[in-house]
Amino acid sequence: MQSVLEKLDDNEIDGVPALEGDKYVGVVTRQGIHQEFFNTGGQKEEFLQNKYAKDILTLQDQILHGIEVFETTLVKLKDIPLMAVIDENGKFQGAVTRSDALDQFQSAFGVHKEGVRIAFTSVETEGRIARLADIAHQFHEHIISLVTFDETDKLVRRIVMKIEKKNNIDKFVKKLEESGFRILDIHEV
Repeated sequence: MQSVLEKLDDNEIDGVPALEGDKYVGVVTRQGIHQEFFNTGGQKEEFLQNKYAKDILTLQDQILHGIEVFETTLVKLKDIPLMAVIDENGKFQGAVTRSDALDQFQSAFGVHKEGVRIAFTSVETEGRIARLADIAHQFHEHIISLVTFDETDKLVRRIVMKIEKKNNIDKFVKKLEESGFRILDIHEV
């Protein structure tokens, strides 16, 4: 357990996959180590020297096959530090971590690129995204990211769009409003 905890600390991670040969057998988590230590009630050094990773494996069934879509993986990683990716024979291929998912989430919002973030609502109608794309095209806007929310709302959808900063933002926003989009917030980020 001592070497596993050192790996977790050295790499500043919350869990590591455990393998038998090239086969995935589970995950050892920092939380699992602490919980097991607490439950044993023993001495720290004795626990770290005498307990083995195989004694506290978790998440044996939480696996990916490499064909899952990002959204599904993101939801699965909400409460666990990582998921192993295995092939059809159970051979370990790698791992996807919460940090990996967060990186993709940041990419979806264009977090690492400067621009103007515009949050607005739109009546839930067919063609609203096409209308938005037409307006962006008219103003030669470069869309960095476009994310919609409230997929279950039958009336209104929130949209967050990030575009490159240009001198025509006011005209662009005015055209959005004239086209039925209700502006909620504009921030340069």
